[in-house]
Amino acid sequence: MDEHGSALWNADLAPTTAAQRNWAWYHFAALWVGMVVAVPSWMLAAGLIEQGMSAMQAALTVLAGNIIILIPLTLIGHPGARYGVPFAVLARAAFGTQGAKLPALARALVACGWYGIQTWIGGEALLTLLGVLLGRDLRGPALPFLDIGPGQLSAFAIFWALQLIFVRKGLTTIRRLETWTAPVKILVCAMLVWWAVTRAGGFGPIFAAPSAFAPGGAKAGMFWPTFFPALTAMVGFWGTLALNIPDFTRFARSQRDQAIGQALGLPPTMGLIALASVITTSATVVIYGHAIWDPVALAGTLSGPFVLLGLLVISIDTISCNIAANLVCAAYDFSSLWPHRISYRTGGLITAAIGALIMPWKLLATSNGYIFTWLTGYGALLGPVAGILIADYWLVRDTRLDVNDLYRPGGRYAYVGGWNPAALAAFAIGVLPNLPGFLHAAAPITFASIGAPWTTLYNYAWFLGLLAALLSYWVLMRRTALGGRRDLPDHVQPLQGGNAARAVSSAIDR
Repeated sequence: MDEHGSALWNADLAPTTAAQRNWAWYHFAALWVGMVVAVPSWMLAAGLIEQGMSAMQAALTVLAGNIIILIPLTLIGHPGARYGVPFAVLARAAFGTQGAKLPALARALVACGWYGIQTWIGGEALLTLLGVLLGRDLRGPALPFLDIGPGQLSAFAIFWALQLIFVRKGLTTIRRLETWTAPVKILVCAMLVWWAVTRAGGFGPIFAAPSAFAPGGAKAGMFWPTFFPALTAMVGFWGTLALNIPDFTRFARSQRDQAIGQALGLPPTMGLIALASVITTSATVVIYGHAIWDPVALAGTLSGPFVLLGLLVISIDTISCNIAANLVCAAYDFSSLWPHRISYRTGGLITAAIGALIMPWKLLATSNGYIFTWLTGYGALLGPVAGILIADYWLVRDTRLDVNDLYRPGGRYAYVGGWNPAALAAFAIGVLPNLPGFLHAAAPITFASIGAPWTTLYNYAWFLGLLAALLSYWVLMRRTALGGRRDLPDHVQPLQGGNAARAVSSAIDR
């Protein structure tokens, strides 16, 4: 095959070479520490405190969600480490050489949203830092339509432009940045917890604060209706990376490196950051009389060199996390839409532009909008894609792919005009049941007539979408194979019964 002449190939999407596969387990662990110890992660548990959970309820909810998401992270990361292909190319096996553009575009647009959110957070940190230095509030009156002050808009624009410097840098630079900054981030979090505990008079007042769901509380008897949507949101938080994790694992030295590195880097770190967050946020209730769930806003209430150090670290952290977690995947995904015209760098510029246009500050206006509309909403969209990828690679193909055909328009992954009808049907089956609930959550006044069971299903959006898409895709592809169609390689048959479990356990060593 003449790879360079294929419309599906460019140098950024090509499989990694043996020389490029040099990421050890500690590189993956450091990558996750760098991405986890960030303001959005902090705001997860803090937002649950604002929703009425106690400190331990919030921390355990976050930890449970991240233990769950580790499973698809490891399963979808496997083909990246084995074949060296990014997510946008891997998706061609299931969706088709043209159909793969659908999940790639969906993932890219979500990444654009996150890129904008992180950029807004970084700009707010810069503005707060400058305000502390000058001793004044630099936000200014809200502008029409934008609903933010000119100072906030300027800080957002400056931080947005600052990140463009890194668009031209590769993953090696990001890996180095995360490796060196991860210990500093952990130290700053520890210092913030120490300050909170000292000002609040110890751990007693912090953990003594009852849950709003306790008998006599403001939300008595409402814990479980809040817990399950919150758990779905916690899973959906890293559900984005569960799709494009091959963008990173394609550089792994081995399967064990990516699996162990992710296991050590994600759940433990997410649990610790959640605990630090709930301790500090609960302490603000004792200190200030109300919960301050935004660490940037909290830093603005402090003074002295500590606030300067904290905001400096937040700024550096936001850049490293934003590039690694959002720009990398979106750049690859946009590149896959038109490989001959859109390079990795061009894809990064597209991501930055869309991230600014969506006005991300409106997504962060309330913890309810951030957690239950944004996080749960895109989880409903991306969960079905994860289910299809897992079913295709593990249940249908027994972890075997023809890498050359992933880049060949007329190869075995062309299906029908480049689209796999089974994947499209499974995607629709996974998404549509959650659509009414999302509309109600996003615009409750406009869609007030939508109630149970749709709103109840939406509480489990990521889980429901993943399982529905996974099972329907497996059934549809099994019928395709048994019907004698040539959509599947000759050596591939859908796995039966316990064969799937044995494939998972044996493939981790391959």
